[in-house]
Amino acid sequence: MNYRYIGKTGLRVTPICLGTMGFGSWSDEHESFKIMNKAYERGINFFDTAELYPVPPKEVYAGETEIIIGRWLKNKKRDSIILTSKVAGAANGWFVPPVRHGFTAVDKFHIKRAIEGSLKRLQTDYIDLYQMHWPDTVVPIEESLRAFEELVDEGKVRYLGTSNDSAYGLTKANETSKRLGISRFESIQNNFSLNNPRFLDELAHVCEKEQISLLPYSPIGGGVLSGKYNGKFYPDNARFSEYLKNENPRIKAQGTRFVNEKTLAATAKYVEMAKRLEISPVTLAVAYSKQFKFVASTIVGARTTAQLDDSFAAMDLELSDEVMQEIKMIQENIMYPMG
Repeated sequence: MNYRYIGKTGLRVTPICLGTMGFGSWSDEHESFKIMNKAYERGINFFDTAELYPVPPKEVYAGETEIIIGRWLKNKKRDSIILTSKVAGAANGWFVPPVRHGFTAVDKFHIKRAIEGSLKRLQTDYIDLYQMHWPDTVVPIEESLRAFEELVDEGKVRYLGTSNDSAYGLTKANETSKRLGISRFESIQNNFSLNNPRFLDELAHVCEKEQISLLPYSPIGGGVLSGKYNGKFYPDNARFSEYLKNENPRIKAQGTRFVNEKTLAATAKYVEMAKRLEISPVTLAVAYSKQFKFVASTIVGARTTAQLDDSFAAMDLELSDEVMQEIKMIQENIMYPMG
């Protein structure tokens, strides 16, 4: 297994991480156990979760994912697994987090409440990588970082990370931690895929210069890059099909962000490419997301164990320079055409 380090930490992780956001909603506990067992047996040592999972976010079952993982974790050697979780950001995004009655913030009070809840549900006394799920635009980053540092000092958290952040946010947090002489964000968990390569701009530059690792999520674009969506057919029981039917304009916008004329046209090209390479389009997409040096581990999810096979096929696959150049041309001509 080709392990990679996260940032400047001692965390050595597999190039693929198991995402768990559907455990408790799309996948019941029995199926979730099967998915985790298959990943663990394949050698995956990195598991990602969050206090508000599963999705779609609902107060009635927020935290259920961590409960399921905690029950599974009881029968495993804790130090054989690198476990990450997240504290919900403030309610200033496209939805209100269904935890702590929606009054979330990345301040000392909420960080303390969040970590205690996660540790209890996960049935562990520490989390290897604890992340800010998304930035708080009100609470100063100094306060957030000092509160996170206390968790490190108490041994409840080993290392810190951020998620859904910007180049400005990551840089400011990094420089603030240097100035204060406290733990920094060693990773950033952002959306990155064949259909969303925007990370390759300033964020990639920051990660390379500061040795901060990207943990890409949605490498198959929420299922779009599998080829199951097209202009005339949206599959049942699929996330973006549900979003596109939602009456909430913010939620519907999340659907059109991933399923639109450009993404479907680009996906058709990728599907053709995968056929020539004799691999699944899912394998192609996952391989692309883990191709870059600043990527530590790509987060993949599944509703069933069968869906893991194509993702795992990308574990040791490295795309040629010719394939990467062809991908770049598709991205430039369809996703982000000049002029």
